[in-house]
Amino acid sequence: QVRVVESGGGLVQAGASLRLSCTASGLTFSVYALGWFRQAPGKERDFVAGVSWRGDSTYYADSVKGRFSISRDENTAYLQMNSLIPEDTANYYCALGKIWGRTIATLPTEYDTWGQGTQVTVSS
Repeated sequence: QVRVVESGGGLVQAGASLRLSCTASGLTFSVYALGWFRQAPGKERDFVAGVSWRGDSTYYADSVKGRFSISRDENTAYLQMNSLIPEDTANYYCALGKIWGRTIATLPTEYDTWGQGTQVTVSS
């Protein structure tokens, strides 16, 4: 059974940092491209950052560029979030997709395996 688990969310003040982690079982993690998405109440699920399956390419939404950093190793994906602002408040999801090459997919429909999410709340 495939299972994706995110962790590391929490309640922080503006300006703080958090590091989210994503692990998976029941599949070969290293052959999947990874994406982080977020969804605030009443809003659509938005792309945040992605990394290619080899880890040689990354891409960020403009809203987080320069503040967030995505990385991965053989078993875990990370989203380092610095200089958090209240607008970053959302449920953050890790998504896996069999996307080859260095192109980063930014649409939720391009990923086929999702975790349940971890809540990030940034107070002003």
